[in-house]
Amino acid sequence: MTPLPAVPLGRSGLRVTRLMFGGAPIGGLFAPVDEDAALAALDAAWTAGIRAFDTAPHYGGGLSERRLGRFLAGRPRGAYVLSTKVGRLLVPTAGDVAGADEFPGETPRLARVRDYSRDGVLASLEASLGRLGTDHVDIALIHDPDDHGPQALDEAYPALAELRAAGVIGAVGVGMNQAEMLEWFVARADLDCVLVAGRYTLLDTRAAATLLPECRRRGVAVLAGGVFNSGILADPGPGARYDYRTAAPGILDRARRITAVCARHSVPIGAAALHFTLRHPAVTAAVVGARSPGEIRADVGYLATQVPDELFDELAAEGLVAAAAP
Repeated sequence: MTPLPAVPLGRSGLRVTRLMFGGAPIGGLFAPVDEDAALAALDAAWTAGIRAFDTAPHYGGGLSERRLGRFLAGRPRGAYVLSTKVGRLLVPTAGDVAGADEFPGETPRLARVRDYSRDGVLASLEASLGRLGTDHVDIALIHDPDDHGPQALDEAYPALAELRAAGVIGAVGVGMNQAEMLEWFVARADLDCVLVAGRYTLLDTRAAATLLPECRRRGVAVLAGGVFNSGILADPGPGARYDYRTAAPGILDRARRITAVCARHSVPIGAAALHFTLRHPAVTAAVVGARSPGEIRADVGYLATQVPDELFDELAAEGLVAAAAP
């Protein structure tokens, strides 16, 4: 159970393993996962040496946080890095709540309610600590403030920055599925990191245009989520998902052409996808979601796979991916 090599998380003083466990699948993303399977996936990650874990209240209405808290209970708190998010409060509801998604299986029923206010951030973190069974988190990310940028900058960020200054949290960042607003935050807030999901992959490199260079210039660590674009870059078979929905024919065809190039180099497409993201000099770690031990073992195997530069050169020459980052 030797940890994977760890690297600095920007200027925060934290160190994270190059693979981080993404907690969305154990919260039920795409399909339910039972308790035993979720804990087995976490155990496989720990056994493989992963020591950084990312979750959020959003994932399964707190289910991901509770499961992660149960798994980490009893393990030395200094042995791992724990990340969660703010921006969605989970509130009991007996009926409709405007702008909320309900979880009917919970008692009482819970709803996600967007809240990027100072009070909302503090309440969110307090509730997360309870579900996680810990007295602090290492990384706190403002989660998906797509339509709430000004409030998140004016209220959520200062609240987290104060907690960081007081030593209550170690690092502050923003996590989103888009690159443009992340860059907007990087220019306006003293962030330690950003989590950009699905925007620097073999199929989508838009984060490379300006976000990644700006993060590198400012010393902001980049955590890259969605490196397999919801699964298509691990298995581009029939019904493969891309960006959380069934892949369009053109995307599926491109993924299969990438797979063919990988096959000529005897490299699984999943390994090429992971290494493509990690080889960018701005990227600190990849956040890989998993719902089973087999998926975790595959991800760790991809990390250990030797992927030749010639493979990426060939993909670039065929116009399938962008050329290597400087």
